[in-house]
Amino acid sequence: MLEVRLLHLQTKNLYDQVLAEQKRSFELAAQPGEMVGVKKEVRLSTPWFKSLKLRLPWLHINLIASFIIAAVVSLFQGTIDRLLILTIFMPVLMDHSNNAGSQALAITLRGMMLGDLKTETEKAQVMKEALLGLLNGALIGLVAAIGMFVVATVKHLPTAKMLSLVVFLAMIGSCLISGICGAIVPLILKRCGADPAKASSIFLTTVTNVVSIGLFLGLAELLVK
Repeated sequence: MLEVRLLHLQTKNLYDQVLAEQKRSFELAAQPGEMVGVKKEVRLSTPWFKSLKLRLPWLHINLIASFIIAAVVSLFQGTIDRLLILTIFMPVLMDHSNNAGSQALAITLRGMMLGDLKTETEKAQVMKEALLGLLNGALIGLVAAIGMFVVATVKHLPTAKMLSLVVFLAMIGSCLISGICGAIVPLILKRCGADPAKASSIFLTTVTNVVSIGLFLGLAELLVK
């Protein structure tokens, strides 16, 4: 009888572990969708009107974020008019900084979901992502700076070297801030009682875009005369 009870207890524990693992797997599978405003219950079979209702609020929030970015760009309209070549590299800078931030965000959210990220290791995680952002920014920034130098030289611009320096510094700064934000934003949202998986992406994208564009155009205005 004792052996039967032990077997039953072991079976129940194993069953609970399988259920917990399945739940964790579902949470991880739903995470990418939640990061862009697609709720867990939305499937391929979800009616279009329900999908519209669930997605539209997120898109409105994203529109507000886009207006903020546009406002930052408008502050440097004079610099853009003077150095039109900057518009070629603005998407490059934004895309790469967003990618760097999204990588840090994905790792942090995964650690939170799996229970790997503890309170005592949060600071170390932020520092690690900051270091990775700095190194990635420097290495990618060097390639981007060479690209700017080539394009500016082909266009016979006398400020080719200074433009290259602007791209290099802006890439480093953008990736550094993106890495830090990717790690720290979900931690802050969690402490505020919000769901990091749902809200982190919009905050991260807004901050990284504003910082990357503001830093890029600000450096150009200061250094390129």
